Amino acid sequence: MTIDDILGVARSLSGSLVLSPEPGSAYPELAWGDHFFYYSPDGQVPQRIQPYATIVTKNYPGDEESRLDADGRWRINVQVTRERFAQLVGRPAAAVDFADVDLAATDTVLPHPVYARAGLVAVVNPGERTHGLVADLVREAHRRVMARANRAGPT
Repeated sequence: MTIDDILGVARSLSGSLVLSPEPGSAYPELAWGDHFFYYSPDGQVPQRIQPYATIVTKNYPGDEESRLDADGRWRINVQVTRERFAQLVGRPAAAVDFADVDLAATDTVLPHPVYARAGLVAVVNPGERTHGLVADLVREAHRRVMARANRAGPT
């Protein structure tokens, strides 16, 4: 599975907006080359909403355990429900203990190295084992934020 495969899944979803900051854009340099997935039917980047999924292509400060600065490494991060988190990771988000987790493992669903307790899972370089699951997780996250936005109504 490639970054473009995941971007294709996200872009095919109704109301999905994929923000992909590029060099020279108004977004911080650290975000250049990464991708942020939002539900935004009006095509505008939401100002007070976190993305439902992200693809990062480098280490961020305080988030080096996935070793994304090595060539060809990247990670997708997806918000999941508490139940889905426990199903995928084998324990509730509040009980994650990183002592027994290799956060650099590839093609494996892992608790997010920084935001696990907020319900994010991560996959470094999705491959044969996780490609279908990653696509499903992106779709599930999109459906949840779309349903939440539609319940809230226009702002």
